[in-house]
Amino acid sequence: MQWMKSLFLAHHSVIMKDTQLLVYSHKSTPRLQYILNLLLNDIIGVNFKIVNNKSEYLSSTLPKITYCEHAFGDEFFIYASRLLFEKGIEDQELNVFEWKNIPVFFGTHPKYDFPFDPFAAAFYLVSRYEEYLPHIKDEHLRFSPQQSLAYQKGFLSKPLVNIWCSELKHQLKVKYPELHFREKHFKFISTFDIDSAYAYQEKGITRQFGAFAAALLKLDFEKIIERLKVLTRIQKDPYDTYDWQIELKEKYNLKQIYFFLLGNYGEYDKNISVEGSLKFQSLIKSIADNADVGIHPSYASNGKKNQVQKEIKRLTKVVKREITKSRQHFLKVTFPDTYRILLDLDVEEDYSLGYASEIGFRASICSPFYFYDLDLDTPTQLRIIPFMLMDGTLKDYLRLSPEESVIRAKKMIDEVKNVNGTFVTLWHNHTINDKDEWKGWRNVYEEIAEYASAK
Repeated sequence: MQWMKSLFLAHHSVIMKDTQLLVYSHKSTPRLQYILNLLLNDIIGVNFKIVNNKSEYLSSTLPKITYCEHAFGDEFFIYASRLLFEKGIEDQELNVFEWKNIPVFFGTHPKYDFPFDPFAAAFYLVSRYEEYLPHIKDEHLRFSPQQSLAYQKGFLSKPLVNIWCSELKHQLKVKYPELHFREKHFKFISTFDIDSAYAYQEKGITRQFGAFAAALLKLDFEKIIERLKVLTRIQKDPYDTYDWQIELKEKYNLKQIYFFLLGNYGEYDKNISVEGSLKFQSLIKSIADNADVGIHPSYASNGKKNQVQKEIKRLTKVVKREITKSRQHFLKVTFPDTYRILLDLDVEEDYSLGYASEIGFRASICSPFYFYDLDLDTPTQLRIIPFMLMDGTLKDYLRLSPEESVIRAKKMIDEVKNVNGTFVTLWHNHTINDKDEWKGWRNVYEEIAEYASAK
């Protein structure tokens, strides 16, 4: 691919000019280049150059990391495992142990600066290597957290990759005081999935009649009265929480992103038709004036490029701008197929990487990173922004109270703040209406937003 060659050469030329750190390896591979750029350049914040020529490496006076089987002298040394020099996908022998109270794997020897290979371990996690291996899918054909190494070994709640980078940065500072590291800052991104824009409004005669009939059968007169009040404009629709969301955005200076479900009506896709509702179109335009918007590919569109394309076009037509952000409905991500479809449709950022049934770090990282296609063994231009916490996970899966949820969320925020990462939450417009089963959860959202926004 010519664009990848051009991108790498452009990046490589900048590194050559501003290099501060040399990394020796007997061989350069796409896997090695990818993970070093993520860990050293993006997370630690130091410019580097990979050197395969031993004489050039030894003659340089720059700070050095030797990444191979033997050190040359007293330079910083990391024993290289085979993973970054392999091709293809195969079962890996992973023995997780603790070092400085940190879970690690791809162990090497205690005498080395790192008794494990952080580059291979990080690549295994962020490439989602384990999700390419045979596994049992859940009822929605998703990879379940229980099958992940992070869940099984008890580190799902830790951004291990960032923690390893913090330790690597500390040791490099000690060994090479002259090294300069670009400063990194904690970020908070509040995202919303708009699966159903309104509870009662804009549903059409057929759906309204069906809902009235269902409520009558259950003798749920409270819902019938509420629906009538909303439809006669006496009362605000309970899912219409958008003004309050914008108020909080201004109050805490939040970065907000909204993902709109615009698929055809179906079993798992219940939003109203954007093409048949001027009110829904107006809502999307209003939100797009105040926050970023993206597509929420429908459940039925999963694995179907043409359908995803149709849904993107629907959103593009409303907001009159290119759509570059996405999050899968029901978080249906299949490696590598889901991301290949997004790449083909010129989507630049995806926010789907997280679990529905567990909070935590699916890829053990709290920094954005680029999707690496393991089948093709090549990096891509699709930027993945993992999320850590979803409203439904807290209440429906983990069955936590609002108070317990705030405590768990704050602990996770502290983990991310400690490594200057990016904390991303996933909420829905209807879960902050402070009514019925979601009574008290509006306060949970605000407490999380306030805590994450505090300096």
